[in-house]
Amino acid sequence: MITKLIVESFKSLEKAEIELGVVNVFVGANGSGKSNLLEAIGVLGAAAFGRVDDESLLRRGVRPGVPSLYKSSFPRKEAEKVPHILFCAESTKASYQVSLWNPGTDPSPPWKFKTERLRRGSESIAERSPFKKTDQLLDPEQGLTALKSFQLERGDPARGLLDELRNYSIYCANTPTLRGLIPDPQVREPIGLSGGRLPQALAELLRARLREENRGLAERLDDIGPLIDWAKNFGSSYSAMVPLSPSAASSPRVVRFVDRYMAKRRNVLTGYDASEGALYILFAAVCVLHPKSSRVFAIDNVDQALNPRLAMRLATAICNWTLANPFERQILLTAHNPAVLDGLPLKDDRVRLFVVDRDSRGHTVIKRVQIDDELLSKHAQGWTLSRLWMNGLIGGVPDV
Repeated sequence: MITKLIVESFKSLEKAEIELGVVNVFVGANGSGKSNLLEAIGVLGAAAFGRVDDESLLRRGVRPGVPSLYKSSFPRKEAEKVPHILFCAESTKASYQVSLWNPGTDPSPPWKFKTERLRRGSESIAERSPFKKTDQLLDPEQGLTALKSFQLERGDPARGLLDELRNYSIYCANTPTLRGLIPDPQVREPIGLSGGRLPQALAELLRARLREENRGLAERLDDIGPLIDWAKNFGSSYSAMVPLSPSAASSPRVVRFVDRYMAKRRNVLTGYDASEGALYILFAAVCVLHPKSSRVFAIDNVDQALNPRLAMRLATAICNWTLANPFERQILLTAHNPAVLDGLPLKDDRVRLFVVDRDSRGHTVIKRVQIDDELLSKHAQGWTLSRLWMNGLIGGVPDV
């Protein structure tokens, strides 16, 4: 698990250092830098894989952009040296740090590695510097750590950290992809970054609960039903076995719901016809509960398409699913719906809330919301976290 993340000179993140928990929720105004933070981990994951270019970034859900805009472009004094982009992730027993240089105008070359450092505790495993003559002979577009990592044994904490970073992805579902109307540009197992492959992933998840090694999964899957209260049950079926318009694009499998209020034999709906909110619920459940999900991942805009009460209940469910999951997960979520805050069990230190702002210079500032005496006093007076956020008392809201 990543315990600390440091980012410097990346987009609006001039300098950010945060200590992460198991479930991490980031709230703030549009354009405050929440997605930039998620993407910083994606760039670090590409570096851990050994190559940082558009292909490796897109695979991790990082938005392609003009190279000159990846590096922070805030005004500087003439005497100030323009820093390189730096990323660092730490776990309890290992750390990986890299500084990168990316071309300012030409988008085709990969980013170049300036420095790298992989450590197990205080022991250096791999290190490169432009000031070492031997390192000057290395390919600047190829990560040294990725080459050295093949020598690390399974169970090595340094290898574990690299694997978590390499497999990290940013999920951001959209309704047409969830409905199967358009293909997912980044198909992954168990589910695509935009929600593609949802029917297959759901079928795999429902089958997985029958296995002995997945004890407890059935109980967690039972929590999904109350979130989709109009559905008697849900699952995945072959397209030919359910009512589906000939004009609707379809994959071999589709998501299937049975509506509890409709007449029998006319109460079967597919993902093409059902509420989009139900699809987003299933998408989040697959991301968190599927045995093949990455150990560290992010869901951008986890609350989209959900009404406030449902957004609050999903936030609670995600926390419960993650904290009780025998497959260890670390999740980063961004949200805009204030109700999400009221679903977070923040007295559990493994669940952490961060507010994201831009300061007077435009730099992204990330601050953890701590449950202190002041917040407890406000809570006793009837103030919910959502109300505190909406009234600007914990930050993270625009002054508009």
